[in-house]
Amino acid sequence: MKNLITIAMVVLLAALCLELNRDNQRLRANERALKQSVMFYQTTANRSVASVESLTLELNEFKRQHREDRATIEELGIRLRRMDSYAKSVTVSTLRDTIILRDTVILHDSLRYVHHTTAWTTLRALLNRDTMSYEIINYDTLHQVVHRVPRKFWFIPYGTKAIRQEITCSNPNTRLIYTEYLEIN
Repeated sequence: MKNLITIAMVVLLAALCLELNRDNQRLRANERALKQSVMFYQTTANRSVASVESLTLELNEFKRQHREDRATIEELGIRLRRMDSYAKSVTVSTLRDTIILRDTVILHDSLRYVHHTTAWTTLRALLNRDTMSYEIINYDTLHQVVHRVPRKFWFIPYGTKAIRQEITCSNPNTRLIYTEYLEIN
């Protein structure tokens, strides 16, 4: 009997040490990721890229540290315990151009400046005698949730039927056109 208790204690101690080691590795990786800043660069095709190392959070840490994101996820009707990953990206789109006006009559020789700002868009325009230069800036935040869809048998959820990705935009003027989620094993 004493041998069984000793073996059980050794197995329990080994399992506890393995769990503590995994948690320490996770915390070290999170510390390394937090010390690094987001890396911004452009591809040869002039596309903007942001690269960041991922953080690994436990569910209770996510609930405590990301209350606003939690509300967004619950608004989508997704249970937090079924969530696999969450990503948030903020985008800014800028459009600049100069238009040459022909056959127009402007009575004053002075410059005219137009500036209009909302929570999501900024418009700046400069009108000169025969040209108009403008800049339009759009702001948006994308929230991405990857979660498991459970199988159901008589309304009892079990297992995993599929992995789904949900993306929502903060800007009411933004319309999502396409999204794709690939999982590589």
